[in-house]
Amino acid sequence: MKLLIDENIPGAASVFGCLGEVRTLPGRAITRAVLHDIDALLIRSVTRVDRALLAGTPVRFVASATAGIDHVDTPALAELGIAFAHAPGSNADSVVDYVLAVLALAFPGPAGLRGRSVGIVGCGQVGGRLLRRLRALGIRCLVHDPLLGDAAPPEEASFADVLAADVVSLHVPLTREGVHATHHLIGTRELHALGEDALLINAARGAIVDNEALRDVLLARPRLRAALDVWEGEPLPDRSLQAHVLIGTPHIAGYAWDGKLRGARQVFEALAAFVGVVIDADVAAGLEASPAGDLHAGCCGCWQDGVLACYDPRRDDARLRAATLDEEHTVRAAAFDRLRRDYPQRREFSAWRIGAAVPSDSVRYRELLAAGFSP
Repeated sequence: MKLLIDENIPGAASVFGCLGEVRTLPGRAITRAVLHDIDALLIRSVTRVDRALLAGTPVRFVASATAGIDHVDTPALAELGIAFAHAPGSNADSVVDYVLAVLALAFPGPAGLRGRSVGIVGCGQVGGRLLRRLRALGIRCLVHDPLLGDAAPPEEASFADVLAADVVSLHVPLTREGVHATHHLIGTRELHALGEDALLINAARGAIVDNEALRDVLLARPRLRAALDVWEGEPLPDRSLQAHVLIGTPHIAGYAWDGKLRGARQVFEALAAFVGVVIDADVAAGLEASPAGDLHAGCCGCWQDGVLACYDPRRDDARLRAATLDEEHTVRAAAFDRLRRDYPQRREFSAWRIGAAVPSDSVRYRELLAAGFSP
């Protein structure tokens, strides 16, 4: 069996090799021309998978090591008789970590978000986990997700009320059809509904926000803030928009090493089941993360300090700004993808132990637990 695997999926050679002959490529280099002898295709979100890519190829199995699947035409795969798997929830905690880090930057110190509210649009894998952590931190939340129906949390609110919160964080899939389509869910009207000094966070998909409208509103309203991990037109984000955001990063919110390993393991198990291979525990162990270590006492004055000691998004923001200085589009696009391919190993908060950093009977200890750190 021949496997073509996105080079950004961990364990491509060391783990997946037990299931077949492995070839790796950058995700954007995966085209129909390279699939002439491929049986299984394993991708991430930068590869568009549809009938045009797969019809007439020998591919029998496709898996995306990502939670979102808006880059995959699943009805086309079903019509072609191609099996499909993905990794729901695999990087959800990584994205929540990212959002908490942005909040820690925007609202520092013990006072932080006291007396403020966070609006969450979409309460699935990511939004639901964000809600639980913010609840545990004692932060008032408002949630809007019309798809939940009777399963909506007590914090359920109208879209208008969520937009009026001090922070609005977006966690919906990108859809273009239906009554609840999310393409340009946040446009000019919604942006003007945000509070004067609100913070908008998008770590979902770029086109959920009308980027041109956001740029214009940020120019007109200097107190309004935005943190964007995703952009329309990736890998070429609008530099005029990028210049006016609080934080801008290259689609890496879900790139914590733990989440990458989890996603790789989910699609590895799916492929093994597809080919009828019993997984060797020693081989699968190559996709398990080890503990990261203990927090240091000096970095835990409040939960925000602990969060930023483990992940400070300003570093990724600086890398992206430096990488997009070139005037040549192809150079900037390559730099954006390179930042993702060569992303430094970041660990989820749960990989870090609080240990003896703060007394176990203290408020700080309880807040660090609430933020996602391990005891």
